Amino acid sequence: MTAAAAPAATRPVISAWSAVSPYGLGAQALVDGLRSGRSTAAPVDTARWGVPEGPAHLVPGFETRQVLGKKGTRSMDRVTGLAVSVVGGLLDQPEADRERETGERAALVLGTTTGSAESMMDFTRTSLLGEAPFDVDPAVMPNAVMNCAAGQCSIWYGIRGPNTTLAQGRTAGLAALHYSTRLLTSGRAGSVLCTAAEEFSRARYWLERHSRAAEAGDAGYDAEVALGEGAAALLVQRPDTLSPARPALAEILAVRTRVATGDRVRPVLEACVASALEAAGARPHDVWAASPSDAPGRLGACERQALTALFGAEAVERVPGVGRLGDVSAASATFQIAFLLATAALSDEAAGRLAVITSADRDGSLACAVLRLVAP
Repeated sequence: MTAAAAPAATRPVISAWSAVSPYGLGAQALVDGLRSGRSTAAPVDTARWGVPEGPAHLVPGFETRQVLGKKGTRSMDRVTGLAVSVVGGLLDQPEADRERETGERAALVLGTTTGSAESMMDFTRTSLLGEAPFDVDPAVMPNAVMNCAAGQCSIWYGIRGPNTTLAQGRTAGLAALHYSTRLLTSGRAGSVLCTAAEEFSRARYWLERHSRAAEAGDAGYDAEVALGEGAAALLVQRPDTLSPARPALAEILAVRTRVATGDRVRPVLEACVASALEAAGARPHDVWAASPSDAPGRLGACERQALTALFGAEAVERVPGVGRLGDVSAASATFQIAFLLATAALSDEAAGRLAVITSADRDGSLACAVLRLVAP
């Protein structure tokens, strides 16, 4: 049985969230940042990062060994540090129940683009530049594997259920959410830490700069859109496993995906949204908030225009745009949901209303989730 087909009484719910963002560490830092409306962009340290002058949206003062301690972090790369930190932030909340949220019935799903492009390139470079191809640091090898961050999260916190990494670019967060609901509805887990992470690095900067520049003429990409980084985590559970300390914040009604490029993006995205609404038993006028993924250039503009046409400008503007964190790529959708939950918690009219989250990636993947907000 798919998540969308599950009876209402057993539909998975989101019961908690946390974030490591350019606003700072933890959910409260994100809430305070959204309230203030302040910019998270700052001049990048060109000497440290090996990139040209310009703005970036970095997690302020984030150093893995300072945040997580020196034990076990000597060779940990940045994306792994961000992921482990955000999972720890969720599990360390006063309302957390470590017995339920870790162990054999707990799963972890992480959305990413490629893992750490920096680690992959550094490891390859040492193999090419050393006296022999095998003259590499074996401690760095795990970082070059895409599922390193997810594995480290589970090892660090004793999460012994299913451990999954999904590489799907900007739609990775919604792919992870869909996978999480399937784990729950199939009975393979009692709770899921649904996470997504993206790092800022020299390798990612140059990959994005050159790929965007090459696509600018055809796809309308802006090579100068500032990169962001961060990680967000959602605790996804079956309703019958909720505790009074962690009540439901949102019910996951449906997640749908499509693939399209070029001029087909808008009609296919609209069809994807329509399919998700149908699975949720809803209509466009039922939607209180709609959040686009703010992809750079023409793709992001197309996505926002489609949602505005379907739900109206007021619904699209109700939740702050994730673009204020810069281009956080694979972490976009999970941050969009965090933004939604933070906004809904401050609104008297949000309870019981529907929200639509969409993602669009330049490689052609499209996704849409429909959530029902629950009174806190």
